[in-house]
Amino acid sequence: QVQLVESGGGLVQAGGSLRLSCAASGIIFSINVMGWYRQAPGKQRELVATATNGGSTNYADSVKGRFTISRDNAKNTVYLQMNSLKPEDTAVYYCKINLPSGRAYWGQGTQVTVSS
Repeated sequence: QVQLVESGGGLVQAGGSLRLSCAASGIIFSINVMGWYRQAPGKQRELVATATNGGSTNYADSVKGRFTISRDNAKNTVYLQMNSLKPEDTAVYYCKINLPSGRAYWGQGTQVTVSS
């Protein structure tokens, strides 16, 4: 059974920073893609950033230059460093992993609230 445990969310003022972490556990030999998504109230879940096991990264235009995704393959952990936060970044942030088998798993979500 694969489980994802997220941490690092919270309340921060605009312009501040937060670092999210997501640790995957279970029978995992390798992870193709690790990523972060977010869902704001009344909106659809959207991609924030992804990182492949080959080192490629991808970001939503809205977070480019402010957020940085990284992964520690030895720990099956993905991070999201969020700087210069804006009120519009307020959302529940979810991590997701894609395994070579084709299966995907989601974390339970962590709330990020940015006050103006």
